[in-house]
Amino acid sequence: MSDLSMLALIGVLSISCQWLAWRIKLPAILPLLICGLLLGPTLGLLEPDSLFEDLLFPFVSLAVAVILFEGSLTLKFEEIRGHGRMVTNLVSIGMLVTFVVIAILTHFIMGYGWEISALFGALVVVTGPTVIQPMIRSIRPINKLANILRWEGIIIDPLGALLAVLVYEFIIASQDVAFLHALQAFATTIALGFALGWGAARLLGLALGRGWFPHYLQNVATLTIVLGVFALSNAIQHESGLLTVTVMGMVMANTRNLNMEEILEFKETLSVLLISALFIILAARLDFAEFDALGIPAVILIAIILFAVRPLAVWLSAIGTELRFKDKVLLSWIAPRGIVAAAVSALFALKMEESGWTEAAAVVPLVFLVIMTTVVLQSLTAKPLARMLGLLEPQAKGFLIFGANQMARAVAKSIQESGIPVRLADTNWENIKLARMDNLPVYFGNPASEHAANNIDLTGLGQLLVMSPYKQLNPLVSMYYQDWFGSRKVHGLNGGEQDYRASHQLTENYRKTLNLFGDSVTYSKLASLHFKGAKIKSTPITDSFSFADYQQKYGTRALPMFALDDAEKLHIFTTERELIPQPGWTVIAMISAEPEENDVEQDNAERKE
Repeated sequence: MSDLSMLALIGVLSISCQWLAWRIKLPAILPLLICGLLLGPTLGLLEPDSLFEDLLFPFVSLAVAVILFEGSLTLKFEEIRGHGRMVTNLVSIGMLVTFVVIAILTHFIMGYGWEISALFGALVVVTGPTVIQPMIRSIRPINKLANILRWEGIIIDPLGALLAVLVYEFIIASQDVAFLHALQAFATTIALGFALGWGAARLLGLALGRGWFPHYLQNVATLTIVLGVFALSNAIQHESGLLTVTVMGMVMANTRNLNMEEILEFKETLSVLLISALFIILAARLDFAEFDALGIPAVILIAIILFAVRPLAVWLSAIGTELRFKDKVLLSWIAPRGIVAAAVSALFALKMEESGWTEAAAVVPLVFLVIMTTVVLQSLTAKPLARMLGLLEPQAKGFLIFGANQMARAVAKSIQESGIPVRLADTNWENIKLARMDNLPVYFGNPASEHAANNIDLTGLGQLLVMSPYKQLNPLVSMYYQDWFGSRKVHGLNGGEQDYRASHQLTENYRKTLNLFGDSVTYSKLASLHFKGAKIKSTPITDSFSFADYQQKYGTRALPMFALDDAEKLHIFTTERELIPQPGWTVIAMISAEPEENDVEQDNAERKE
């Protein structure tokens, strides 16, 4: 196979593995790893060293730089403080305990030197959102534990990468020199990394904030500047570039009044391709003989990491919290290692082998073995364990609402007041800000994006209501969540005359979802009713006041939206089924100040045209 064909095949397989992982709701790292092992050591089709030759090392270096920068863009220090003591302890005390204990165990069990042992310990502290989020969605633990695991993965991703970079920098600085000289070189690297990273972030933030780049160049300019700063840092101080770009991302993430959403989305798209291709390439470089060479000591080490080190970190982190014994048991079992550990370990191993560290070659298969064991074992066993402990989330009764406009906020408030979980998602910051002022849970951004896949909290949510005016995004969001919630759990407002006239442009599956609140109810109609003074009102149905009495009393003034039954399940009024609330239920409807018969007649006339 030609080099061109192989490069194209890597790209096709990268996206295919991501798609497969999305379909089967498993971490993408599994199909990517299997694909790489099949192409490389199994079939011998892909030999990265001969394919890329001298470009392999620069490619891996630049790819890891982009991955670390993108990961550090998600670290906002206020979020560490804002998610409870347990999350704060896990990413500080827990991370350090894991690092130190694994380093000591690796030294004595595997027989590696202290430097390699410390590097391995730093590499495997990272869980990461790309691995933990699909697992949480598959397991569906109770809300409290899901949030702890999710935020631990998001925050420890850049922090763990920073720890690994610092350990690596110290090892490189201490090679073949006296201790004082090593400290001096390490201090120089740290100072340069933080100073250059901070300065570059401030300058780039200033350029983006003042519009020095046209909109269509912002993403590309950011990428090239990051790569340029990475290369400049390495040129000034050997191997300082990764620290510099990590610090740069952290500073930009915590810069006030700097909107990084579009850049972050672009970086995520790029990172998905880079991570996928990189993981296939790195897995293809492995040799099954390297796994055999690790032997029984590696099995013992991984068993201790799973059954002793993680529980120790969780129990120490849980001191002073209100977590129950069974909560800590489940948290102790779920800690899959991810793509950052694989990518960074491979890069460091390449660099250290070039510098004469022969033991460094064993780090990569050991890290990959930890990744495979934790992801496969925990994916298969975490849900049965959660069920046995009684920690599975009850049936998801809540709603994700796409759109945080005035009408959507009013609907969300009525749902929230009924005791049902709700979350609003919108790409408009003003809408999100107003929703926050109403104490409504929100997600700012495109809910069908890669960022949302790793960050949006869907705990307790099982249905989607599309109530936004964004005609281009609505079908995308609807189709995306049909795969998560099921096609019958996605409902959208009718598009009105435009959708009827352009029905050939809409898929049949999407058209079936346009059934929210009735066939004649459009976004424009709801907004008009709300503008004219209509209010959302909850009315109990009793033996003496049936739903028929309710309809007779309000007539066309009432637009029924939901019905809350006596089991506290919220039913939606749609065109798909006839809903007749029973005594003990509560009807939630928009009540107009005056009858809207003319509006209904007008809507019917429009559909007949």
